[in-house]
Amino acid sequence: MSEPSLATWSLTGAPSFGLNRFLAAARPSATYQVMDRVAAKRASGAQVISLSAGEPDFDTPMHIREAGITAIRTGQTRYTQVAGLRSLREAIAQKFERENGLPVDWRDTLVCSGGKQVIFNAMAATLNEGDEVIIPAPYWVSYPEIVQLCGGKSVVVPCASERGFKLMPASLRAAITPATRWIILNSPSNPTGAVYSRDELLTLAEVLLEHPRILVFSDEIYEHLIFDGAEFHTIAQVEPRLRERTLTMNGVSKAYAMTGWRIGFGTGPRWLIENMEKLQSQQTSGACTISQHAALAALTGPQDSVREARRILQQRRDMMVALLNRAPGLHCDSPAGAFYAFPSCRGVIGKISAAGARLSSDEDVATALLDETGVATVHGSAFGLPGFIRIAYALDDRTLARACNLIIDFCHSLKPSFGASEHAR
Repeated sequence: MSEPSLATWSLTGAPSFGLNRFLAAARPSATYQVMDRVAAKRASGAQVISLSAGEPDFDTPMHIREAGITAIRTGQTRYTQVAGLRSLREAIAQKFERENGLPVDWRDTLVCSGGKQVIFNAMAATLNEGDEVIIPAPYWVSYPEIVQLCGGKSVVVPCASERGFKLMPASLRAAITPATRWIILNSPSNPTGAVYSRDELLTLAEVLLEHPRILVFSDEIYEHLIFDGAEFHTIAQVEPRLRERTLTMNGVSKAYAMTGWRIGFGTGPRWLIENMEKLQSQQTSGACTISQHAALAALTGPQDSVREARRILQQRRDMMVALLNRAPGLHCDSPAGAFYAFPSCRGVIGKISAAGARLSSDEDVATALLDETGVATVHGSAFGLPGFIRIAYALDDRTLARACNLIIDFCHSLKPSFGASEHAR
């Protein structure tokens, strides 16, 4: 009897009974894999500083927590409509108009169980096998995997650090084919913190206007975490002619420190929202009712905590960038938003660590940092751009400084490897 094909084996190697071929070809989340390694090391008694998790270290503001508690106490614990509480959808529509200049009808919004579900719903509702999705790299690790799971094909477009990790109009134009269905934009960016200016978005919009069949997905989950007084812009705002084919996604997880509450939302053309809702009706149905009431309080209540989080994160960014640039072999540009840095580690690739590990790739660098210093980062190749590591600086100042100093000491301890290429050096 012949051996089973790769598509019929589970991730653990045990034979399965018809594993979905799109799932078989997908990869687990690299960031969660690192988080699992961190948890395992801590369980064994090791001291680990995790710079890998994409969540702020702040507590959910008290008035938001109280709204969730009140929802429980008053019996607001039953199903909502699939698309979400009308009061929350109205608040979301008002948010988009107030903060983004987008006139939105509440019927053109959808509440999901986290921002990731917004992305999945959109791709699953529209992609057919062979459809292409343009994804600028570096990208959030889940974009290409979601496209894969929905039967589409990712067209990854590398964006050079010399150009701020941003997609250029010429690169976008070159990536478009008759099969292009979507482009995914993320500003501020995970993993780089890059932020597109109004003019940069307009130049991309000019290209997209030449191709009326391409849909635009704008991931703006880090919208409120922009530094140095910069103004946020979204592509549907700067080019109104794209509104009827743009899905704008946001949520409460990052700005309001509500990662575990699992509420994301989006707005777009009604035909798309209705089909995403239809999909969700057969999937999870409505998001957690208690979390929806808390999200309503977040959007309509005091915004002081958002401003304070932005101030603190900017200070942490400045400290972290200054420290990382003291590490020989690393180079870190100052990110404009989010709470990630994406320093180049090309200067240490090809060297040997104090424990004898040969650093042949960015993944080797991240692995050695965790094993030898107890500092967890994520390798850049997981985000589609090798030669970098991602560092999440959503930690208190003391812990962040200690982690950076451990990275500096690690880099100082590296030894050259005989035969290393000039490029690696």
